[in-house]
Amino acid sequence: MDQEGNPAPEPAGIKRWLPLAVLVAAGIAAWLSGAHRYVSFHALEAHREWILAQVAALGVWAPLAFIALYATVAALSIPGATIMTLSGGFLFGTVLGTLFNVLGATIGATLVFLVARSAFGEVLHRRAGPFLKKVEEGFRRDAVSYLLVLRLVPLFPFWLVNLVPALFGMSLGAYVLCTFFGILPGAVVYTSVGGGLGEFLDRGEKPDLHLVFQRHILLPLIGLGLLALVPVAYKRWKRKP
Repeated sequence: MDQEGNPAPEPAGIKRWLPLAVLVAAGIAAWLSGAHRYVSFHALEAHREWILAQVAALGVWAPLAFIALYATVAALSIPGATIMTLSGGFLFGTVLGTLFNVLGATIGATLVFLVARSAFGEVLHRRAGPFLKKVEEGFRRDAVSYLLVLRLVPLFPFWLVNLVPALFGMSLGAYVLCTFFGILPGAVVYTSVGGGLGEFLDRGEKPDLHLVFQRHILLPLIGLGLLALVPVAYKRWKRKP
């Protein structure tokens, strides 16, 4: 009991909300300090030589540093995932850059997933109404297909797609795998552009950061998303009398 006679907060409840409080505080600090401004094409262009020098100085540790930085940007939901992906291609080439980009984004997304599941998952499940329980049941049944669609088709904010599976009780292993392979096609596209970023910088030009929405790229991604929904359609077809 506190001084006013109210029940004291349960330690378990405080621990559940602590990771979320830390994540939100870190995100606010990043914005107030102006750190988010360094995740931009202008910053990459202005500090190009310094960045290359740091990567060379770090040697074999450079990929780990880059993955950690990408994970931080993704976890704090700092706008700049596209710039980070371009940078991965610029610094490490298309193949290794794609791997490092996807690892960094997956780690950051997983941190958000774990924090959201810890803070909101149990509360939402306990207080969910009939409609939300029905949505949760459907998502649990076909979570892999739904998440693959959300990852493959870049129509929803990355931070939102990180939260939804956590709120509806998706397993950690399935979430990690779907995130890794779901963002892989888009990562290949942007990383390959980043591989030639030096030429853009030499000419003083800026690459098209919305190229993933061009028809020849977006339509195949939508096709992959529809393919991921085939198991859902098949299950529903089998359930029909």
